[in-house]
Amino acid sequence: MNSKRMIKILKNGGVGILPTDTIYGIVGSALNKQVVERIYKLRRRSQEKPMITLISSLDDLQNFSITLIPEQKEKLNKLWPNPLSIILECKNDEFFYLHRGTNSLAFRMPSDQSLLDLLNSTGPLVAPSANFEGQKPSETVGEAKEYFKDSVEFYEDGGKLVSAPSTLIRFKGNNIEVLRQGKFKIN
Repeated sequence: MNSKRMIKILKNGGVGILPTDTIYGIVGSALNKQVVERIYKLRRRSQEKPMITLISSLDDLQNFSITLIPEQKEKLNKLWPNPLSIILECKNDEFFYLHRGTNSLAFRMPSDQSLLDLLNSTGPLVAPSANFEGQKPSETVGEAKEYFKDSVEFYEDGGKLVSAPSTLIRFKGNNIEVLRQGKFKIN
């Protein structure tokens, strides 16, 4: 599928399956509450669990009322783009549909240039793994189709993807706390 068609679908509230910098994700606009709720239903995901949001730049965080202090920006500019997700505080009730009462959101700036280009055009996308909650993540488009059949608008084939999940961190003051060591190594 060409990227212009994917961009149009995603900007118009559609949902699709595509390869990320780690595994296949089911993606849709993070700024569209109906799209986010649809992905929860499609994935059979627990309503209490927030989803990861992919962004193309630190500026995208402003869409979620998140402001970083200079030291945090400097650290993230050194670490991103990479298969590294960071949990940031988001106490804005406008984004309850994303943070699900946790008052925090996880963001990742992927290291894949074509995915960054897509995000630059679509805006932030929620991107949980392309599988039902508790099931094995899809390693191929064929496996994703077994889960989602015709319930999404597109499938983008990136071949077989087998990867560790993204590394998960959060700021503790100005320091970084590693919550899950994944594909990106932090010492």
